Amino acid sequence: TLIKLMMRLYDPTEGEILYNGVNVKQYDPECYRKMIGTVFQDYKLFATSVAENVMNGKYDQASDCDTVLDALDKADFTEKLKTLKNGIDTHLTREFNDEGTNLSGGESQKVVIARVFAGKYPIVIMDEPSSALDPMAEYNLNQSILNNTKDKTVIFISHRLSTTRIADKIYMFSG
Repeated sequence: TLIKLMMRLYDPTEGEILYNGVNVKQYDPECYRKMIGTVFQDYKLFATSVAENVMNGKYDQASDCDTVLDALDKADFTEKLKTLKNGIDTHLTREFNDEGTNLSGGESQKVVIARVFAGKYPIVIMDEPSSALDPMAEYNLNQSILNNTKDKTVIFISHRLSTTRIADKIYMFSG
């Protein structure tokens, strides 16, 4: 509920939500939401290329290739990328392309996390971003998030102590 309120999917019935001291109701909802990069537990991969998945469907090969490669590297996907026959042009899933590839849960999660790294979001919300990762991959991801989001507000929703340990502030909600 808190995240939905912060994203203005709902407006509060009491109190207010401020962004840089301004009530979020004063921002155009579409513009405001474009400032927020999200990785939700129930993320989706699309039956398109790796690059198009990272860029949310708005991939321009001439101008976005370096952004995609950098984002995938930050999401610790580079080693897997090296094994893909067509690199970032590899189609994910075989739904529309028989030569597509199906990724594991952890690999898929890394592609979705790369979306946040590819965007220029001042606010990043990650809901259990490492739920499909093994402990070592989770540690590497947490370090990368710390190193690559220094000037951003990052909100983690997590039940894992390893993730909450890196937070500046911890809020616990009950009920």
